[in-house]
Amino acid sequence: MEDKITKIDIITRKDKFDALKDALNNIGITGMTVTQVLGCGVQKGDTQYYRGVPMELKLLPKVKIEIVVCEVPVDLVVKTAQDVLRTGEIGDGKIFIYELANAIKIRTGEEGRAAIADER
Repeated sequence: MEDKITKIDIITRKDKFDALKDALNNIGITGMTVTQVLGCGVQKGDTQYYRGVPMELKLLPKVKIEIVVCEVPVDLVVKTAQDVLRTGEIGDGKIFIYELANAIKIRTGEEGRAAIADER
């Protein structure tokens, strides 16, 4: 269990990203990959007007944060994200958790925990 590496994907509202980034930094998360994505679930998109014609947008802008952890407990990351992101409204987002088989640092060839360690 020492070498357990976990990937956590968080998909949420764009306006919550800065608060989430600060909260994750406070618990020791120093690296993440952030992607702007489009999607919808229960929200079913939004109706906007283009030149006076109503157009239903099927996809809403979201942000996807990908984190790989081995030192910081997964439960702490999930609880921190929930505390920051939960508004109780539809559209708060989802958290996905995956077990990783391995990680390889391209520059040095290091594998496993050494590949994601925050050492310079």
